[in-house]
Amino acid sequence: MYSIHEVLKQYWGYPSFRPLQEEIIQAVLEGKDVLALLPTGGGKSLCFQVPTLLKEGVCIVVSPLIALMKDQVEQLKKRGIAAVAIFAGMTYQEIDVMLDNCIYGKVKFLYVSPERLKTTLFQERVKRMKVSLLVVDEAHCISQWGYDFRPPYLEIAALRPLIPTANTMALTATATKEVKADIQEKLHLNKVALFQKSFARDNLAYAVRKVEDKEKKLLAIIKQVPGSTIVYANTRKKTQKVANFLKKNGISSAFYHAGLPHLARTVRQDAWMEDKIRVMVATNAFGMGIDKPDVRLVVHLDLPTTLEAYYQEAGRAGRDDKKAYAVVLYDEHDIEGLRERIQKGYPSIEQLKKVYQQLANYYKIAVGSHTMVTYDFDLEAFSLAYQLKPFDAYQAMKQLEEEGFIQLNKSFFQPSKIVIAATPKELYAFQVAHASYDTLIKALLRMYGGELFTDFCRISEKQIAKFLTIPQEHVVKQLNALARLSMIRYIPQKEQAQLTFITPRYPAHELPLNTKKLKQRKAIALNKAETIIHYVTHAHRCRTQLLLAYLDEVSYKKCHICDICLEKGKKRGNGKEKEAVYQQYRTRVLQCIEKGVNEIEGIIQAIAPDAEETLLMTIRQLLENEEITYDRSSKLILWRE
Repeated sequence: MYSIHEVLKQYWGYPSFRPLQEEIIQAVLEGKDVLALLPTGGGKSLCFQVPTLLKEGVCIVVSPLIALMKDQVEQLKKRGIAAVAIFAGMTYQEIDVMLDNCIYGKVKFLYVSPERLKTTLFQERVKRMKVSLLVVDEAHCISQWGYDFRPPYLEIAALRPLIPTANTMALTATATKEVKADIQEKLHLNKVALFQKSFARDNLAYAVRKVEDKEKKLLAIIKQVPGSTIVYANTRKKTQKVANFLKKNGISSAFYHAGLPHLARTVRQDAWMEDKIRVMVATNAFGMGIDKPDVRLVVHLDLPTTLEAYYQEAGRAGRDDKKAYAVVLYDEHDIEGLRERIQKGYPSIEQLKKVYQQLANYYKIAVGSHTMVTYDFDLEAFSLAYQLKPFDAYQAMKQLEEEGFIQLNKSFFQPSKIVIAATPKELYAFQVAHASYDTLIKALLRMYGGELFTDFCRISEKQIAKFLTIPQEHVVKQLNALARLSMIRYIPQKEQAQLTFITPRYPAHELPLNTKKLKQRKAIALNKAETIIHYVTHAHRCRTQLLLAYLDEVSYKKCHICDICLEKGKKRGNGKEKEAVYQQYRTRVLQCIEKGVNEIEGIIQAIAPDAEETLLMTIRQLLENEEITYDRSSKLILWRE
């Protein structure tokens, strides 16, 4: 039996754990339910990955973040650990094969999006799995008091009776007192072991600047703080504009948003990771799951909608524990603009029903049909078809998503995949009978190996074509033909946003919207916006203390590196300087009087001060302190008791 330290060393190469990781892992191995709050970059994934490798069975990880799921699966595979991910946009056949491998294969980690948990296919298969641990990542999503509430998370507790021997772990980077209580209640956590690492970042200096010209100030800050930088803006157009501005001023930069093609995003992200590009100007689509420890500066050009989101995004700076900066730039219009954004983010009930009906019309969906069916989605095309503003359409869809009717995944790249549907014997017989496909089949087996018989494998039609020295179109044509002949299952590459209907389609006028909860969530969102406004306009309390207080962590320790602490330190410093000058002038004034220089004009002439007003204030202070006084002839003398 390996120890947790041996597993850590063997698979990750680390000599020791970060703070709290070891304690959390031991609690999991003892079979306890765990709620762990670890800040961004705190190493949450190791807390469930290490104990899973020491336990028999599969770990089910529930996460709403497709990009993060895919990244973690790839990282585990690189370490020789079998892992798969199931999310919206995958075919029934693909899911079917993956779930079978979790039952009969050597899969240790099954990542799944929350809406998949309540499907009949998943629930029937999970009963036959030996599940060692249920992990709920981004657990704040279960709470309406959180900043990213998702109704499918409320279904997670229903999975627990199907896996009675598995304990549960809930993970999140941020949670208020209300959210922590909600997580424990909604997930039915029993005698929970709670672990919370301090949210304080001793090396991260927070600052807020109210400015008239953001681009000019941004340029000045980037020139002052050398090193890798992320600049966040809230629109795709703005990311491009700011990146171009920086480039014109000699700063290597690129822009990044979800609307860029996969290849462009990958190239830019890699260039930034390798320090070929210094500044990445991005929407909040950038940063999740990216592990770059030496980011020195994060700048927000627009106000985030919540302090939790700000804390996570700012926290991408300084993960190497060296000095880093998180700066918010805002102007007069930003505060009202944020309030308006929140108001527009909650369309009327009539508007929600209208957009729902338009989506049903767009995809020609009959009432009562299409549960868990996924479609490619183009927001611009949909908005144009029904003469909607894209922003308004998107906000309506976000609310329909929060109500649990649809799920909208932003565009993500999914490479082509195949699995051989025949047995080796059947495939050989097919090759003998259909010689025209023999060369392609042999190439597939040579390039991708026997795993093709057990699991969907990523393939590259371009690489296959290069290997066979034939046109790529010919490869695609033959793959489609093999799929029609039931020899393989072939899923072509896709790169579009995905829209999934979570429930059977309702008649729009009967759509069961929870009006009370919608109003409540709007009130919560507005309240959260006010906390951001309070944060940026506050001028007295340490920024770190403000953030910690919001996240339910009481601290009387000031950071001494935020803009407010530095300003107070400067004032204290000025006070010390004044005290030093006062003491210097005090000594010289007393010396003058002792020598018989008894009139103010004479003292000024004798001392020849740099600041005459300071000298006069010193004399007044000496009079008030009764160190000197006037005699009957109005001359200054030393005080004698």
